[in-house]
Order: sequence, then structure tokens, then C-alpha cells
Amino acid sequence: MTLLVVHLALTAAYAGFQWTVRALVYPQFAQVPPDAFPAYERAHQRRVSRVVGPLFAGQGVTTLWLLAARPAGTPLLPVLAGGACLAVVLAVTALLAVPLHRQLGGGWDPVAHRRLCRVDTVRALAATAGTAAVAWAVLATSG
Repeated sequence: MTLLVVHLALTAAYAGFQWTVRALVYPQFAQVPPDAFPAYERAHQRRVSRVVGPLFAGQGVTTLWLLAARPAGTPLLPVLAGGACLAVVLAVTALLAVPLHRQLGGGWDPVAHRRLCRVDTVRALAATAGTAAVAWAVLATSG
């Protein structure tokens, strides 16, 4: 049960982080003066990596651990659903968000910014669904 609770804490922390980025951080990008934006974006990338890196690593480890050694009474379906949600978040990050951040690192681009906000909504929704899946696993295991 401890593994499930740790996993829930990691997924919830990441979902909260992602919604904060989507609702607060990314909308503010448009208010940075264009001549200052490349430096701002590079600083954003460095700083956000310090938060998201450990959350991704922790979720990856606990997801694999749950898949390899589910606690007794933990149903497989929410573990698989949570793993699928994490896979979506990681794929969208690597294939869409990171390239858009690189593009923005070269200078302000309102089209790239709008695309990043849409991509980030997908990440936030997938992270929320992943948290719900883990909560389901915790409730099913404890009840």
C-alpha cells in the first residue's frame, strides 16, 4: 500500500504542477517583451526541468514497480490506465512540447505559443486522468 500512496503523491504533484504551468506560467509568456523572450524561455526550460525531472523519474519508477509487483488486492486495470496516462504525458512532452520550447527559445512566436498551450492542456488532462487511476487503485486496494 505504501507504494501506491507514494505513486499517488507523485502523480498528484505532477498533475498540480502541470495545471499550474498551463493556467499561470504559459499564459504569462505572452507578456514577456519579445527582445527578452529568448533568455526568458531558456531560463524557464532550465528551472522547470529541476521540478519536472524528479516527478517524471519518480512516476516512472513507481509505475514500473507497480507493473512488476502489484500490491496484493490491487486491480491491474487502474495500474495499466495510470501507466498509459504517463506514457501519453511523456510522449506529448518529448514529441510536441520540447520541440515547441526549442522553437520559442529562438524567439517569441505567437503560433508556437498557442500550440504549446494546446499541447499542455493534453498533458494536464492526461496527468489528471493518471491521478484518478491511481486513486482508484488505492481505493480498490484499501476497501
